Amino acid sequence: MISSMYVSSQGHTSAHGHDRTSSKTYLREDWDKKGDVTKKVVINVGGMRHETYMSTLKSLPGTRLAKLMDHDPSGDPEFFFDRHPGVFSNVLNYYRTGKLHCPKDVCGPLFEEELAFWGVDKADVEPCCWITFCQHRDAKEALAAFGPSDSNEHHNEEFPESFDVEDNPANSQSCFKRWKPKIWALFDDPFSSKTAKVIAFASLFFILLSITAFCLETHDSFHTLEQRTELVIDGNHTEEVTYYEIVTKPTLTVVEGVCVVWFIFEFLVRFTCCSNILLFVKNILNIIDFVAILPFFLDVGLSGNALGFLRVLNFVRILRIFKLMRHMVGVRVLVYTLKASVQEFCLLAVFFGIGMLIFSTLEFYAERVHGDPEDPTLTAHTNFKNIPIGFWWAVVTMTTLGYGDMYPETCSGMVIGALCALAGILTIAMPVPVIVNNFRLYHSLAMAQQKLPKKKKRQHLPLSGVLSQPSPSGEQIELCLLSGERSCSE
Repeated sequence: MISSMYVSSQGHTSAHGHDRTSSKTYLREDWDKKGDVTKKVVINVGGMRHETYMSTLKSLPGTRLAKLMDHDPSGDPEFFFDRHPGVFSNVLNYYRTGKLHCPKDVCGPLFEEELAFWGVDKADVEPCCWITFCQHRDAKEALAAFGPSDSNEHHNEEFPESFDVEDNPANSQSCFKRWKPKIWALFDDPFSSKTAKVIAFASLFFILLSITAFCLETHDSFHTLEQRTELVIDGNHTEEVTYYEIVTKPTLTVVEGVCVVWFIFEFLVRFTCCSNILLFVKNILNIIDFVAILPFFLDVGLSGNALGFLRVLNFVRILRIFKLMRHMVGVRVLVYTLKASVQEFCLLAVFFGIGMLIFSTLEFYAERVHGDPEDPTLTAHTNFKNIPIGFWWAVVTMTTLGYGDMYPETCSGMVIGALCALAGILTIAMPVPVIVNNFRLYHSLAMAQQKLPKKKKRQHLPLSGVLSQPSPSGEQIELCLLSGERSCSE
């Protein structure tokens, strides 16, 4: 198939046969005959001029520049693109060498966007630069764990999209809808305003007070023994049974009651002002809030045997410590670090399991070697009666705790114990750097998010008179061809 392109003297190119000025036609067959190996072309990207051979640009078929070389511009063409000049240097080197490297001074999303414009597949990035190229994705995922950015969520003082509130007269008439996102921000985001910080401090105070009261309830100074009597009827026989019951002093009950009142108020406000009830119910922290309130009402409303059985649920009150995640960034960083390091912890558990099995087995047989020949079990002189008992000793030794309840008594057993301790140190040391790096990543992102300025989205309007540059997947490529004062478009 023969195709042609017309270049006007004034710089306008058209795929049609009618042009107001004189033009010169070049057939593709003539283009190939001339040989484009020695022909040069100038690519002006953002004011930085790059000169290369046309054959170089044809080395990657299907890309934007390769499609551009399918036509024969007259003279010494110069193409202008209003794109990032630094990234284009790496793209042009990809045409020259066939290896695509990612610059370290360019943000990952920008580099990915430029590759999409030039029609280069991001999968062609060299393995040596792939980690650098993917860093922005890891950072974006980690930053998303701390909640949406200020520009997209409830920090917008007007009507956030997350609450489906638009700036129109109909919604502005609803006072509740107008105040709902603001109230939610007060109780959910401690950094949204000074009032939110005061509320967060109050919530933190009641959390710590409730946990303190829960712990003090188990101390002898805060409970008393009260004698109870109960009539037991067995047919015609009635017997009075006396028993003693531990009763918490009223002071701690009052303190817990005040804390529960605050927690109920906070829970109801957040439930009423949430944007999505389903997501609110699924949130683990909200579930903890609700469950931790139940034991207080069970203590107050129930008595007798039922109360004694249900008092076991009191332990859920300690789960309120996890509510600190909502108010303390450091706790959230720690939790997200543990979640991001699950693979490392699983690997550590596998290594510990292998070491536990190997060293407990070796220790068992090492102790049996020096057993009394008259003892049929050969274990009367040692605590290692069997291999499962040695599991506990191996774990305690590998973690370098050494409780002293079990220890080898033979020379060979001591050697095995020393090797077990050394293996434990090396096993623990291997995943620690990865976990520390995850903690540093989340901590730096959390600190950066707190320092992000609150801003609103600005609409990016295209400048008038500037030719658009669509993605390379389109059929047409609009560009500027400069040869002196000339331009063209395909």
